[in-house]
Amino acid sequence: AVELAAEVRVLSAGAMQPGLIASAPAFRKEAGQDIKVTYAIASELRKRVGGGEVADILIAPPPVTGDLVKAGKVSGEGQVALGRVGAGVVARNGAPLPNISSAEALKRSLLDADSVVYNRASSGVYIDSMLKQLGVFEQIGAKLIRYDDGTAVMHHLMQGRGREFGFGGITDILMYRDKGLQLVGPLPEEIQNYTSYTAALITAAANPDAAKAFLRYLGSTAGKALFMENGIK
Repeated sequence: AVELAAEVRVLSAGAMQPGLIASAPAFRKEAGQDIKVTYAIASELRKRVGGGEVADILIAPPPVTGDLVKAGKVSGEGQVALGRVGAGVVARNGAPLPNISSAEALKRSLLDADSVVYNRASSGVYIDSMLKQLGVFEQIGAKLIRYDDGTAVMHHLMQGRGREFGFGGITDILMYRDKGLQLVGPLPEEIQNYTSYTAALITAAANPDAAKAFLRYLGSTAGKALFMENGIK
């Protein structure tokens, strides 16, 4: 009999949560292995894996994974591209919805807003540069509210009032659609930004065989379909 370790430990960016929520039970059913996922922002993932935290799989944007491959912390072989997530605009149900039909319309909506909320993760870094590109960063500086991660942004908006909206990964926003928030829509195409995500084996994996099996599952037609259905294209 093959001795299987209790679980596969995954360190993942939060944007992949909807895909993992769908694929972990499906894999458990197929392979009898539990998947335990811990979510963190990209810079935190880099620090944790770089610092030698024991886990089996890393799911992060390619620049993070690439650096960790160079450092010998993550395997360059057998990686699986999981897809990419665009940025969207989120508002609470019942709030006046911003017009985001074009970059110009979004700019006007930003100037009219009472406050604008977003994170300091990789998607938030892009929002900073987008606001500068639109020429409103200085003008609306006083009403920008920043949090370390997407969860805190969503919780702030759920309790918000007035003409307030936020930015986040589309997958993050969709996880709150039953909790009083709505996806106003993706960013206009001319200023849209996609973050890609890759799953890779951590070199010091405690459970490498099961981890490789899960990676193969994520790359399979069935695995990919579960991510597609959850907004990860």
